[in-house]
Amino acid sequence: MRSIADDFISFEEVEELGSKINEMLARHEVDYVVTTSGAELLEVPKRLGTPAGSAEIFMDKKSTQDFFEKIGVLCPKKLDSPKYPCMVKTLSGAGGWRNTVVNSDAELKAWEEFVEHVPYMMQEFVVGLPASVCCLGTGTDAFALTSNEQILRGGETCAYAFSGSVTPCSHPLAEKMKSVAEKIVKESGCVGTVGVDFVLTDDCVYAIEVNPRFQGTVETVEKSLGINLFRLHLDACFGKLPEKNFVPQKFAVRKILTAPCDMFIEDDLSCLSDFITDIPLPHTFFEEGEVMFSVTGFGSSRAEAMTSLDKNIRLALQHIKE
Repeated sequence: MRSIADDFISFEEVEELGSKINEMLARHEVDYVVTTSGAELLEVPKRLGTPAGSAEIFMDKKSTQDFFEKIGVLCPKKLDSPKYPCMVKTLSGAGGWRNTVVNSDAELKAWEEFVEHVPYMMQEFVVGLPASVCCLGTGTDAFALTSNEQILRGGETCAYAFSGSVTPCSHPLAEKMKSVAEKIVKESGCVGTVGVDFVLTDDCVYAIEVNPRFQGTVETVEKSLGINLFRLHLDACFGKLPEKNFVPQKFAVRKILTAPCDMFIEDDLSCLSDFITDIPLPHTFFEEGEVMFSVTGFGSSRAEAMTSLDKNIRLALQHIKE
């Protein structure tokens, strides 16, 4: 984004974000302020998106669960005491990197230490396909743009961390999931682009979370549908939703790559911008497991898109020296 922005301010910790926004507003006269992950609850002028008061309920996973139950949407059962295996997740935080499944008291205790004993909740563990819907909301109405398959990191640590998406989702319950997402967003009071996360089993659609902001699926949604999501976000914030459904033009996939070890990326990867996003500056250092950049792939089918992704990952890795 630095290559196309007229101005930018870097920061290290999300707690600095409020002051950095104020600093930027002091420099420039802006039309709108669009808050994304980590800034949903900040009180900012000229916000173009979900008001902080409406977003607040979805920044807490327990209150989100209560909301789903109140409006009659199926979600994993909340557990007051461990019933193994069970899903444990901190009440706050995005990206799912601290979520995990525990199978014993010992595993639960180890996880509590890993998250430094912050407040958390337990849910029944539902086995299925992680998925999401990108919606538009006006505060009282909603429109489901597309369904997405979510790619999770897997492995022993951060197994449930968001690591990419495939658009559209090919699961048989994808259309039902979109209908449930519209019901949720209508009741949520959220405006603009809103994401709803799900788990899809063979016969059930389980709601998991609501993201009242732009989501990590933005690239695959735009590429698959051939749209400008910001334009649709702007329209929805002023009460205008699309008049007809968008038909996916192709399958789009994005995979977030993490560093295999402590390493520097010395090369300028901007030459690969046709299929790489979140491009780091040359000579950037990454610790093992830290996000480096994202790679995309496209095709007329899911299989073709995944083949394209694999090819592009191989090309990108040629520029990385461990």
